[in-house]
Amino acid sequence: MFAVFAEEWGFLGVLILLGLFIGLIWLSLEIASKAKDQLGALLAVGIVAMLCFCVVVNIGMTAGMFPIVGIPLPLVSYGGSATIMTMASLGLLLNIKRKRLSLFY
Repeated sequence: MFAVFAEEWGFLGVLILLGLFIGLIWLSLEIASKAKDQLGALLAVGIVAMLCFCVVVNIGMTAGMFPIVGIPLPLVSYGGSATIMTMASLGLLLNIKRKRLSLFY
């Protein structure tokens, strides 16, 4: 999917997409560092690792640095169950952030 996106949007589009992924990873790491408990922090770090792995492998496959495997680009590719898991993971991140800001705990 990254190759199709790069062909359609060009260099500037790729830079914007990579910037958005870096921003998502940065915000996820911020949520992990400010988590209320250790379980939330570890869960957030695991989600960040999953997102980073998927992005790096997909872009590496496109560049020819990694072998071709079936890992979709998060939030861009139509991966079916991978898209559902990415959305569920982002929902968990939002829940970790919400628990940190809760007034009742």
